[in-house]
Amino acid sequence: MKRFIFIILFGLLFGQVRTPSNFWQSLSDAEKVSFVNGAYSAASAMKMHHKHQVNEQYIGNDNWIQPYYIDRYYEIVDEHISKEVEGNIDLIAQAIDALYSNSDNANIPVIEAMRIVSMVQDGKNQKANLYLLKAQRKYAK
Repeated sequence: MKRFIFIILFGLLFGQVRTPSNFWQSLSDAEKVSFVNGAYSAASAMKMHHKHQVNEQYIGNDNWIQPYYIDRYYEIVDEHISKEVEGNIDLIAQAIDALYSNSDNANIPVIEAMRIVSMVQDGKNQKANLYLLKAQRKYAK
């Protein structure tokens, strides 16, 4: 009987599912801004490094035309970074707070949430809403 009670208590204490929303809400405001700033910096550095590598590889080839998949890759990276916030990274952190205030969005990964709110900040509301609906369906539990 003691073992049964121990298993029940252990499951209740440690069996809670940690969602991206729980992770985000556990951060302080300064940590949220730092997280967004780091993700923005990483995405920018990744895009810049990729562009440099592509240019270096094809610098002498006059017949080379950049394929669509590279352009699309850059578009996707740009969707993760809002151009309109201009250094006010706290707006993105607050928008993610608002996104996670809806329980339907609790399982959406933080980077995907950042992509959605960045598109909203840039005025791409229709596209952001489509991505939000897809993410809600994909990550629904």
